[in-house]
Amino acid sequence: MADASATNGCDAEPAGTQSSRAVLELRNLIVGGHIPPEERLTEVQLSERLGMSRTPIRAAIQQLRAEGLLEPLPGGGFHARAFGPAEIAEAIELRGMIEGFAARLLAERGIAPEDFARLGALVAEMDALFEAEDFGADQFVAYGGLNARFHAALASATGSALVVEEARRANARPFAAASALVRVRGGGAASRDHLLPAQDQHRAVLEAIRERQGARAEAIMREHARHSERNLMKALRAKAPLTGVAGAGLIRRPA
Repeated sequence: MADASATNGCDAEPAGTQSSRAVLELRNLIVGGHIPPEERLTEVQLSERLGMSRTPIRAAIQQLRAEGLLEPLPGGGFHARAFGPAEIAEAIELRGMIEGFAARLLAERGIAPEDFARLGALVAEMDALFEAEDFGADQFVAYGGLNARFHAALASATGSALVVEEARRANARPFAAASALVRVRGGGAASRDHLLPAQDQHRAVLEAIRERQGARAEAIMREHARHSERNLMKALRAKAPLTGVAGAGLIRRPA
């Protein structure tokens, strides 16, 4: 029997496609700050807002609950979760543990030449951005995209579906993801200097993988995550604008 709340045209899409689109659109609304934590959400409301039937909306809510972006309200419905600094630090630390494990696997088991070349090419593209006379907003955004691809490629290179899935889950919270880079106030040289230590760690982990140094590779990636954590916490304490951090509106800043 068709969902009574179905909207015109939605049923033309396969159920899996509808659910995937619902997850993506709802996640984007939350991460983009269009759904603040205090707003009560219901299946009916979201169905109307997204122009979809309640079946894919229900699946999207379940997915985003699993990712930690939504939680149920006592009186019914859901709301976007807000996250405190301690929880964010734990999420980033967990990402570092998973990526450190991935780097250790690659060092100890070996890495396919094409995967190593792909990682090296991404690092080279990031290096080239630092050669610009003025490291501005365009370079910062480009670096963020390349950085996210590097982290995803590192997990993918293990060939382990489990590692890839756990890395994806660790990156699901936008402010804890590898792509969550805080742009330093003032931009320019300050932003460039802010990112240079992380770029050095990218080069160092590839060297450790190439030299089959598992413990070193793992330690570098865990410290790499801690570097991101320190930068974010510093920005929170300074009450600086979290430029470039998706989901910043979900973060409870320290008093």
